[in-house]
Amino acid sequence: MVPDVQTIIESIIQGDQDTVQVQLDSYNTQYAECFFFNTAAQERKKEQELEEFRKNKVRDYDPDSDSDIDSDDEPDLLLRERLATALLCFISSQLQPAVLRVCLQTLRILSRDRRALGPMVTDSALLNLAHLGGIRLLQTCPQQEERADQTARKQSQILSRAASGCEEAADAPPLAVSSVVSPSSPVDVACASTTNDLVHHCYKWTDDGHVMLAPGKSDSDEEEMEEDGDVCRKEAIKVLCNVIYNSPRAQEKASTLRLLQGLWESLKQDIGSREPSSGQFYKLRLLFLLTALRPELRLQLQQERGVAVLTKVLEQRLTVRWGEGYEVLSDSTAPPISKEMSQEIIEILKTLFNIAHRFHRQEPDEEDAALYRHLAAVLRHCLLLSCDGEGTLEELQGHTVNILSALPLTCLDVLLSVHVDKASHKWEGVNMDCVHTLLLFMDRRLNRASKLKEKLIPVLNLMTESSRAHKETRHYLRQKILPPLRDVAIRPEHDTTLRGQLVRLMTHIDTDVKHCAAELLFVLCKENVRRFVKYTGYGNAAGLLAARGLLNGRRNSGDSQYASQYSSDSDSDTEEYREAKARINLVTGRVEIEQPDPMEGMTEEEKEEEARRLISMINRLSRDQIIQPMGVTAEGRLAPLWSQMRGCTLEEEEEEDEEEDIDLMPEGRKDKQME
Repeated sequence: MVPDVQTIIESIIQGDQDTVQVQLDSYNTQYAECFFFNTAAQERKKEQELEEFRKNKVRDYDPDSDSDIDSDDEPDLLLRERLATALLCFISSQLQPAVLRVCLQTLRILSRDRRALGPMVTDSALLNLAHLGGIRLLQTCPQQEERADQTARKQSQILSRAASGCEEAADAPPLAVSSVVSPSSPVDVACASTTNDLVHHCYKWTDDGHVMLAPGKSDSDEEEMEEDGDVCRKEAIKVLCNVIYNSPRAQEKASTLRLLQGLWESLKQDIGSREPSSGQFYKLRLLFLLTALRPELRLQLQQERGVAVLTKVLEQRLTVRWGEGYEVLSDSTAPPISKEMSQEIIEILKTLFNIAHRFHRQEPDEEDAALYRHLAAVLRHCLLLSCDGEGTLEELQGHTVNILSALPLTCLDVLLSVHVDKASHKWEGVNMDCVHTLLLFMDRRLNRASKLKEKLIPVLNLMTESSRAHKETRHYLRQKILPPLRDVAIRPEHDTTLRGQLVRLMTHIDTDVKHCAAELLFVLCKENVRRFVKYTGYGNAAGLLAARGLLNGRRNSGDSQYASQYSSDSDSDTEEYREAKARINLVTGRVEIEQPDPMEGMTEEEKEEEARRLISMINRLSRDQIIQPMGVTAEGRLAPLWSQMRGCTLEEEEEEDEEEDIDLMPEGRKDKQME
């Protein structure tokens, strides 16, 4: 049976560690997979709102339903806040490692509820959690020392209430949110014994959050303590991650407390060590969250050579071996990267993107260009890795593509400047392994219907810009995506090949997706309008051509700085295409089935009458602004034709309207009107 929260709080105030451990173990087991404590209340509220909406057909405005405290859930929420406050006070004292572990696990569960974060979003709570997580802050300001003194006094008051009995503690108001001892306070050696006093552990916490065993203890005891210390550090960092992710106020405080500097120093120390700490994944996750949520921390990390240091961490994790220049040597016999290692690499890549996502807009100097080329070479190695699990591999490749698309284009030449061996994909003597991997990655992403914008645009942009800059890349991709046309009996968008999938995206509802897909195909066609229409059909190509002012079919050579490279290869038509070329409908891009002539059997007068009726209907639809006739200007863009086609006066328009009305009448009514 799970004890109620009030009972746990009373046990914490009494300081009974063994009882607290048993109670929290039960609590943690019950709520291990719970992310919303008021799920039942929320469901009831949604059902009531839905019933009200069905009756009144009016939905009340709710600015932030997730942050509102439901009246039914308010007592439970206050109890959870009091539990969090009591636990933050409890973990600041000397505890058995097993007790500390379950306390931190409970705090991690409580930190999932963003409404109950108040006690955890304080300077002292964040400092204490950072200390327990092995993050040593560089300096303590006078204001923090003053708050630590106030915290110690608060703790004394709280602990003194325990002497007055549990009833008084139960009726007491919620504990002060600052009831946590600062990690800057001295930590003495403590002795904690089990209930039966058969095992006696003496230990202390060091400044970096590690557990030190007192002299005279066995190796097995030391290993057990070290293992408990690793688990506690991980749990403390997990709590920090939850709090910072769920609370903008905690993000601001973390920036003020210079949490990033302490975390950054801890990660740099791990680089020099032979065996990085076991909890580094969660430190990397915390680093990612800080840089993702606070723009000033991104800039700060960039100024502290974040790219160079994280690249070094990446090399360390991948055990990179360098060849000549910027070539990373690959080992085909190496085992796949484990899932745990892959997750660490992914966190590094995500943080790198946070601080490097604006680099493609800058012109790098010589030093930066060397750094980015070095990083691009490591990222090329990441693309070619094999991992345990297809999902993990795709996630790793996705984040690698994101960073490659953010680097300056001039630094991506290292993706091709590697030696060619027998197993390599090559084109014109250039190693195409990286480009081939990108192509396969894009193919997998094309087959996923969800989140196309987030998942597909980076790889489309990367392949487009690489094709513009490197003709070998363009030639290779064109052979794979736009091979010579043979079957012209089906519409381009109905094709099952890569070409068909990309053409279908050219009419996608998302403007960014359709623009990127069309841009890639246009570049593979050397930005030649005739060739672009040949492979996609004019109907699919019209959007990009209109946006670029190319509807007149003429390409402006000044539109692209890479236009001079587009004369290096030629477009060879197949025999099948040449035979069917005269019968291809340029709008649909295929040979259409012959249809019967709708005017067959009509006299010339009937044809003229039908043409006048059609013109009259078009004019009326245009004047009613249902349709708008457009024409192509000399600049190759669309412009309304109405003002150019009609230069008549208002009286002439009214007379023409009357004539059109008569033309559209049935014959009987028309004769009567004429009389």
